[in-house]
Amino acid sequence: MEQVVLLDDSGQAIGVEDKVTVHHLDTPLHLAFSCYVFNDRGEFLLTQRAHHKRTWPSVWTNTCCGHPAPGESMREAIVRRLGEELGLVVRDLRLALPRFRYRAVMPNGVVENEMCPVFVAFTESDPAPNPDEVAETRWVEWKRFSEDVLADRAEISPWCAQQVRELAELGAEPTQWPQGAETDLPPAATR
Repeated sequence: MEQVVLLDDSGQAIGVEDKVTVHHLDTPLHLAFSCYVFNDRGEFLLTQRAHHKRTWPSVWTNTCCGHPAPGESMREAIVRRLGEELGLVVRDLRLALPRFRYRAVMPNGVVENEMCPVFVAFTESDPAPNPDEVAETRWVEWKRFSEDVLADRAEISPWCAQQVRELAELGAEPTQWPQGAETDLPPAATR
């Protein structure tokens, strides 16, 4: 049974809960991550969540999202989920937005409530999506995608929209984004 790490407002771990029961109308704050994967052509891998997912089904979003297991480092969790969801092997995994936090409500009232540091990585391989997790993938030009998000022309997940706005502040070229400070991660993420 997959578990997520519950957090207090300072980012300290205060317990665990089964992933299948944590998302509801009053979802507790918990630890997550987002990852944006780029290829050598400077394209970003956009993914569509599987149509049967309990939260945000069929929504287009960043390359990969997930939850580190209790005792698992963020980097281990990201590498694990990229393999499980997309069959990707990545290099140069870097922290971009250590303090990202959001709360979003689905039309049915189910809430996402996460401290969700954002990472970037690079790959030379093409995705092999796991249909249990990902319905579709697309390599897209980052500049155009980010411009569309900033102009509210992209239909994407609410967390991805917020993250792209913050990533755009780091500069136009993802390979040049500064490394985020590990000391700015939630304490529960600094294993």
